[in-house]
Amino acid sequence: MNCPFCHPDKSQIVLESKYCIFTQIPQSILVGSGLIIPRSHRETVFDLGKEEWSDTFYLLQQVKSLLDERYSPAGYNVGWNNGTVAGQEIFHAHLHVIPRYNDEPFAGRGIRWWLKQEDNRRK
Repeated sequence: MNCPFCHPDKSQIVLESKYCIFTQIPQSILVGSGLIIPRSHRETVFDLGKEEWSDTFYLLQQVKSLLDERYSPAGYNVGWNNGTVAGQEIFHAHLHVIPRYNDEPFAGRGIRWWLKQEDNRRK
C-alpha cells in the first residue's frame, strides 16, 4: 500500500499524541490549516476505534491552542470528507482543521455554504 498518511513526512508533523498526529504543509492560501490523522490506517472516520476518537478530540484541543497562539484566527472550519463523492481523495481518515480570518474573501461562508449553492442541487 502506498498511503502518504501511513508514512508522513516527519518534518510536517507539528503535534502528536498516542494515536494521532497533526500535520501541516507550507501553503499560502489556507494559512495555519492542517490535518489530524490517525497513526493506524483507517479508511474513513467511521472506521476509527474509541481510542482514536478520544485521541482525535484531545489533539484537536491542542491544535486549537497552538493555532490561536500563532495565527489568532476569528473562527475555524473542522471537517471530515468520507468517500469519493464527499471529496475524499486520500483513503486514510483525516480531520481538516482550517483557521478562518475576518479579512478573507469568503469570511462568513462555512462548509455548508458551498453545498447549498443552486448549482449543487440534485436533479
